[in-house]
Amino acid sequence: MFKSPLIAALGAVFALSTAVVAPAHAQDQQQNQQQDASDATRDGLRDRQVQPEIGGRTGRVQRPNRNSRPAEPTPEENIQAAQAIATSASVACQVSQANFLGQTAEGAKSYEAACATGPGYILISTTPPMAVDCVLLAGQAEVDRARDPAADVGTQCVIPQNTDVVRVISAYATEAGVPCAVDQAASIGKSGAGNLIYEVGCNGLDGYWIEKLPTGWKATECAIVTTESATCRFSTVAEQVATFKSRLVGSEAAACDVTEGRYMGSNANGAFWEAKCGEGNGVIVRFNPQYAVQQVYPCETAQRIGGGCRLTIVPDAPAVEPAPAAQQ
Repeated sequence: MFKSPLIAALGAVFALSTAVVAPAHAQDQQQNQQQDASDATRDGLRDRQVQPEIGGRTGRVQRPNRNSRPAEPTPEENIQAAQAIATSASVACQVSQANFLGQTAEGAKSYEAACATGPGYILISTTPPMAVDCVLLAGQAEVDRARDPAADVGTQCVIPQNTDVVRVISAYATEAGVPCAVDQAASIGKSGAGNLIYEVGCNGLDGYWIEKLPTGWKATECAIVTTESATCRFSTVAEQVATFKSRLVGSEAAACDVTEGRYMGSNANGAFWEAKCGEGNGVIVRFNPQYAVQQVYPCETAQRIGGGCRLTIVPDAPAVEPAPAAQQ
């Protein structure tokens, strides 16, 4: 049985800051349209489930008699049929492989298609045609299984190229200006504004959420994401600390052996981060948008900056006894 629950919008809305925007992906203009169409047809797909040709049961497509059965379509014919659906659905996909999955009760044919670049798709020849992104399907399946390990996640893409989610999202991360080697990735849903969001994990460094805006990409590192009551699955505290330490190299705070760090916020002057320095005193560092150190404030003198240090306990200044009154 072919069932395809599509990506649902994330309910939580958070403010993504310190964005890095890069040129749009070649498929960007179609991507949000495809996601919106997918969301709108979620129930419709369940209503017109595609049945594989297994025969023998009421309501399913019956397998013809062996002698009268038409010839199986060739791989080239599957590619041509899938390409026609992709083109009709305005999907920027040059189909390189296609598997026939079955057809609906109304006769709409369904294919899984791998594309020369970008994600693959489940393509259905309905009116209008439907194209469901394999990366988005995999992301929703992860969300569903996290809620219920026994959840029915419906049809998923199985062509090896289409199951390589890291390959697809790594390309998005490069466009978004993410400065790391991506080793983990997933689609995590949509923002309150309806923009697609992906999480990327970095090898040895802090990861990112990347958001597909109408004008490009917005990248927000996980140390900032987690201050907005959200969660990054692919970043560790050690990776966030390593990222912070790397940004202090060559600055007056280079001697700080960072053991903890936190994002404090930003204003027109820059972004402020607190670092706990081993057994020594902590600091607050102001960075420019390229993460060059602009100023370093020891915790002892930084009480007025964003409420002061929280990771380092700063002893109260000793009380000063009033001078004795002068004797006449």
